[in-house]
Amino acid sequence: MVSVCLHKFKNKKMKKALLSTVALATLGIFVSCKNEASTATSEAQESVTSVDSTQSYKVDFENSMVEWKGSKPTGVHTGVIKFSDATAQVVDGKLTGGKFVLDMNSITVTDLKAGDGKEDLESHLKGTGEKASEDHFFNVNKYPKGSFEITKITEENGKSMITGNLTLKEISKSITVPATVTAEEGGMVLKSEPFMIDRTQWNINYASKSVFDDLKDKFVDDNVELIVILKIVK
Repeated sequence: MVSVCLHKFKNKKMKKALLSTVALATLGIFVSCKNEASTATSEAQESVTSVDSTQSYKVDFENSMVEWKGSKPTGVHTGVIKFSDATAQVVDGKLTGGKFVLDMNSITVTDLKAGDGKEDLESHLKGTGEKASEDHFFNVNKYPKGSFEITKITEENGKSMITGNLTLKEISKSITVPATVTAEEGGMVLKSEPFMIDRTQWNINYASKSVFDDLKDKFVDDNVELIVILKIVK
């Protein structure tokens, strides 16, 4: 349609102007689709101080996890990471703090079946495969644990804004994540909205275009989507 319309213009300057406008519009659409913003980070903050009225709750590890989604030009992979240790602080029935330890050895891929590359991808993410020295994702032999420690919780538009220190590969960054906290008999369930982190801020640099400039189409997106699910019980 654009080429047909261009033939109607006799003035070359008008043609050039129209082509420039179309090109800029196309570029703008492409950029807006590709660059979904990651969650803002800042320096790690001090954790919440316990008070006398605080009750310590436990976490139901079977039903608590971090769901992840990673992307590359050829597709998307999904999976989960489980918690290995955690304590939640509750005051007057409201979540006020806590620390939740991630077992990085529990990284599981959920979009592949056994024998279909599932085990290879899991070992690649952990950095435990035959080419472990080339794997620069989580290096679980050196960094077996990650964590999220709450530093502040505020209420905003019906959502709980959970601020805390996310630690991966011994690097801690403060992030704020919107979540819904639902009361249940004997406890509560916290579920975050999907949010993005830029993995390179935690030195997870494998196949990152922002770190390596010779990858062509063999890159993995810096942004990783996460959803945190915590079932908290007395």
